[in-house]
Amino acid sequence: QVQLVESGGGLAQAGDSLRLSCAASGRTNNKPAMMGWFRRAPGKEREFAAAIIWSGGYTYYADSVKGRFTISRDNAKNTMYLQMNSLKLEDTAVYYCAAKQGRVGPFMSTKTYDYWGQGTQVTVSS
Repeated sequence: QVQLVESGGGLAQAGDSLRLSCAASGRTNNKPAMMGWFRRAPGKEREFAAAIIWSGGYTYYADSVKGRFTISRDNAKNTMYLQMNSLKLEDTAVYYCAAKQGRVGPFMSTKTYDYWGQGTQVTVSS
């Protein structure tokens, strides 16, 4: 089992920056094939934000965050990050990190991932 814990959420103003972290613990000897960030805005379904292929560091972004958010990982710390710049009101959501073991899969699908964190709230105000 792998446990994922997000941190770094909070209240920000439009245009500000926040950095989310996702720390993995438990059976982390086998690195994940990929990890991702998803978010759920009020009244909406969970949606893909960003993903990273762990071994090669390849990254993928939703169009809504491309150019503003940066996903990264620290292999030694078993931690993934989401640097969020130029925050917008519509970025308000609960942000979840997720991990996929074994092989890489469709990174935008919630069904791909094996483990999920409990989420961290990000609220952007004007």
